[in-house]
Amino acid sequence: MSPHPDPRNTPQKIQIQPLVELPQPGSRKGRGTAWAIEHRFTKHATEDWDDGWGTLDQAATEERLPPATQVIEERVKSILTSNDSLDISFDLSINPYRGCEHGCVYCFARPTHSYLNLSPGLDFETRIIAKVNAAQRLREAFAARAYEPRLLNIGSATDAYQPVERKLRITRAVLEVMAECSHPFSLVTKSSGVERDLDLIAPMAARRLAAVYVSVTSLDAGLSRILEPRAAAPQRRLKTIEALARAGVPVGVSVSPVIPFINEPELERILQAAADAGATSAFSVVLRLPWEVNPLFQQWLAQHFPERAARVMARVREMRGGRDYDARFGARMRGEGVWAQLLRQRFDKAAARLGLNRERVELDLAQFRKPRLQAADGQGDLF
Repeated sequence: MSPHPDPRNTPQKIQIQPLVELPQPGSRKGRGTAWAIEHRFTKHATEDWDDGWGTLDQAATEERLPPATQVIEERVKSILTSNDSLDISFDLSINPYRGCEHGCVYCFARPTHSYLNLSPGLDFETRIIAKVNAAQRLREAFAARAYEPRLLNIGSATDAYQPVERKLRITRAVLEVMAECSHPFSLVTKSSGVERDLDLIAPMAARRLAAVYVSVTSLDAGLSRILEPRAAAPQRRLKTIEALARAGVPVGVSVSPVIPFINEPELERILQAAADAGATSAFSVVLRLPWEVNPLFQQWLAQHFPERAARVMARVREMRGGRDYDARFGARMRGEGVWAQLLRQRFDKAAARLGLNRERVELDLAQFRKPRLQAADGQGDLF
């Protein structure tokens, strides 16, 4: 794939100003958005039009079947992605899937579907790219003479335990390579599916080779249902924190993203519930609206919280220097201004009171051992 501009450092061209009339694509049960928004590389945009025969009125009344999830298998050339961001704590990342069926409307990874000529809207959560040879490529990367172990995160962009993982077990295969090589990793998820792999994760955690962070965005099941429609329910995520902690796995909570006037009032309650469940650390990121996420989120906001939409976006812009999004390193995660500072103070005070302000577990890179690769004829190692 040819290189593309880094969306973190490229000026954002998509801006939605207050009171702009947005499309009203309705809703689809179990989906974060019904809008198959055109992506920024699209050469030709299409729109519905009235042909004089009542076509638009008829389409509005017709029953629409929920779009099925399509899994597209991909054999990738590499699986490790280097991180050059100063505001992220890991050096390498693995994302076994592109797109995510959880359907979180705020997901900052949605714009990456544009590189595949797919919509960051509905396509992102219904057309899932599965990197079926991920474990093989990881083994090859670890075996390379030049490879040196670095801090590695699994699932930083799309959830490694989204529903399709139950069948494909790509994440499981990746963890098996990690265990074989004693390579440390951290993992971020909002799925209870991670419990399936405790037989691999817990022994590695006991050797300071694994840590897990569970994302809990809200304790309100109703809000979670429309915000993250196919992710685990809030109470189920808390049970996952309990299961991880009981198994001896260092577990933290991610209260991200914080959305003003939507889940922001719950900040302290979420931290309290996570601490009660066994979490020992926490972090939080404010809402980010890069590229196509911006109109998608604003359409969702107008549909579900019309009475609050203007207030929410006004507060977002207050934290982003008057813009909908600020992609600068250092500012994109925390925001700037008085309201961002108040949010940070609330988080820090609650985390300190609950004992969630500890340093993240220091994983041990020294235990790494390169894997053995067999030649095609089985006559010994390739390296």
